[in-house]
Amino acid sequence: MAKENSFDIVSKVEFTEVTNAINIALKEIQNRYDFKGSKSDLKLDKEELVLISDDEFKLNQLKDVLLSKLIKRNVPVKNLDYGKMEGASGGTVRQRATIAQGIDKENAKKINTLIKNSGLKVKSQVQDDQIRVTGKSKDDLQKVMAAVKEADLNVDVQFVNFR
Repeated sequence: MAKENSFDIVSKVEFTEVTNAINIALKEIQNRYDFKGSKSDLKLDKEELVLISDDEFKLNQLKDVLLSKLIKRNVPVKNLDYGKMEGASGGTVRQRATIAQGIDKENAKKINTLIKNSGLKVKSQVQDDQIRVTGKSKDDLQKVMAAVKEADLNVDVQFVNFR
């Protein structure tokens, strides 16, 4: 009997890297001329980013600085889900961005149908917030990886436990 090979499709964010990116972004904001005298701030509240600034324009600049630092630290920015901009104390504006962890049911369904429609001899199974893909051929599993990478998903995915 041939041995089954498998891998897991997950969506994880390293929060230490997010914290590092926030610290670097805060240092840049303190040194930038256009942020002098501004009440701009970034915080990580559990799995949620809180962006505070003077007005909508400065908030968008703050977002750009943060995104560039997150990208440099290889944090998937697809996993950020921005909320509505709201007024905060002291005449400032605030926006929250949740950081998605794991693959939600909607994206898991998309990935499963993508794998089934590929015509490869593999099986996929949703396990909580990840997907296990098994098959006899490692080549088929690698083709599944390539297909999932090319798919237009709302979350960034990683492949782990390749056996």
